[in-house]
Amino acid sequence: MAKIKYYYDKNSLSYQRIKLSPLTKLKKFIYFSSLVALTSFLLIVVFFNFFDSPKEKKLKSEIQNLTEQYELIDEKFNQVELVLDDLQKRDDNIYRVIFEAEPIASSIRKAGYGGINRYKELEGYSNSDLIIQTTKKIDQISKQMYIQSKSFDEIVDLAKNKTKMLASIPAIQPVSNKDLSRMASGFGYRIHPIYKTRRLHAGMDFSAKTGTPIYATGDGEVFKVSKTRKGYGNYVIIDHGYGYKTLYAHMSKFIVKKGQSVKRGETIGFVGNTGTSVAPHLHYEVHKNGRKIDPVNFYYNDLNAEEYEKMRIISSQSNQSFD
Repeated sequence: MAKIKYYYDKNSLSYQRIKLSPLTKLKKFIYFSSLVALTSFLLIVVFFNFFDSPKEKKLKSEIQNLTEQYELIDEKFNQVELVLDDLQKRDDNIYRVIFEAEPIASSIRKAGYGGINRYKELEGYSNSDLIIQTTKKIDQISKQMYIQSKSFDEIVDLAKNKTKMLASIPAIQPVSNKDLSRMASGFGYRIHPIYKTRRLHAGMDFSAKTGTPIYATGDGEVFKVSKTRKGYGNYVIIDHGYGYKTLYAHMSKFIVKKGQSVKRGETIGFVGNTGTSVAPHLHYEVHKNGRKIDPVNFYYNDLNAEEYEKMRIISSQSNQSFD
């Protein structure tokens, strides 16, 4: 109930009741209503900015979880990219080289999607950069996998009519893993053990005991046998055809002769320490069209992926060679 207010009238010397005009009442009502509305607005602003409703808390938790999942997925895609990159290198440097097919150009493998902005609908959010980056990786990897799949289809077609070629190309280690002391040195610039200078080591050294069997790494014909106290020492060269030759050096003894046909895995001689060598080992080279190339790419019949990677890491170390 509204309070009744009075004022003292000096003329009549009595209290008179205060009567408000309709306009005054309206002004007071508007003032009071505005004050209530402003207070309510300020309270709402403070509440929504500093306090989360249960629904908002749940949504924020879900957003945080999704962000973390995106980050994990992004990291996994980085690992997938590394594996895919290794497959592409093997395809270009091993499989396509073997079948004398041109490597796929990097501009084709790595090409992105042109034209309009494909990710415009993902912009404008707090985590847009992460979402767009992950989506781009998915698109790029999908395209690269498609190209790689088509490349393998082509390799299969090439292989179907090249059975003889596959048997001839070097594809195993010249010394069995069970007989190896260690893989001493790989292809590349190494310190010469005698001259102590940095020279191109054009093959791979396999450390093993004198008398350890040495195997032909592919079908072919013995191109050359030689005995000397210098350089390669006692060595054999096999011509596999298709532009491939392999050289086996520092042998203690060879048991083949020039012009003889040999099969992959056939014993051609034994590990020794002849020529310019400081310890018993086999120096092994692969030649393609007269050019010496890294033999590490030609053990795919012997090694699984893990063994191949281990071999590649060891062979890339800049250590001292045995010859």
